[in-house]
Amino acid sequence: MGRDIGPLANRDPDALLRCIDPLRDRPAWMADAASEAEAQPAMLMEPLCALCNGVRWVEEAVPFGHPHFGVLFPCRCLLAEWAHRTAAEIAHLSNLDAMHDKTFATFNPFVPGLREVVSRVRTYARKPDGWLTLLGPYGVGKTHLAAAIANEALDREERVLFAVVPDLLDHLRATFGPQSTVAYDERFELVRTVPLLILDDLGTESATPWAREKLYQVINHRYNERLATVITTNLKPDAIEPRIYSRLCDPACGVILTIIAQDYRRRSSQAAH
Repeated sequence: MGRDIGPLANRDPDALLRCIDPLRDRPAWMADAASEAEAQPAMLMEPLCALCNGVRWVEEAVPFGHPHFGVLFPCRCLLAEWAHRTAAEIAHLSNLDAMHDKTFATFNPFVPGLREVVSRVRTYARKPDGWLTLLGPYGVGKTHLAAAIANEALDREERVLFAVVPDLLDHLRATFGPQSTVAYDERFELVRTVPLLILDDLGTESATPWAREKLYQVINHRYNERLATVITTNLKPDAIEPRIYSRLCDPACGVILTIIAQDYRRRSSQAAH
């Protein structure tokens, strides 16, 4: 009936996978794909995986009646490819290309008024949970710190989206245009549900009813779901839309850090010369 594979409990999993004859056991469609690959010039082909012989799928050498009998599993080479692709998608999603140099390592914590803030922000960045709002005037390092949180999450291959609020709303509006390749619902759902969302420059967006409502929907959903969210704004508390400020102030959800410091950009520029 079947081939003798010996006691399964004492076998190395890789050894079980290597028991498969890739030519005999792979489905017909895989054989066709392999034949097409073999027809390509040798110089263009990458070395075949020693475990699956380039098929990229394996089956366990288990007896008939076993739940895994005849079931195909992705080979380690395919899992590695998927992991690489996922990391690339996460990096693309993050919108951090222009902010890749904004890290804690490149932040100057010696500007008066920033040392304690940086310590608390770094603590949050290690394990983003709840909400963090950075409140302060222009030029005190809010955007740099927010981007540093995002970059640290990206280094851990976590899903994060960094968005300047006016740009985010423009992107949402653009999805209604005939040239858009992304549906509005898809983009909006991503913003609402991404595990870590960084909203930079809250309050600089246009004050149209549509913009206010969309922003409130995003913030309200993330508030209700307790999704990690970082917000920066130069608005004074009484200038923030009341429905939004009420959620920012909830101590059960997060914390507001008010930054009172000298101009970070000017101080850092002077220190570099």
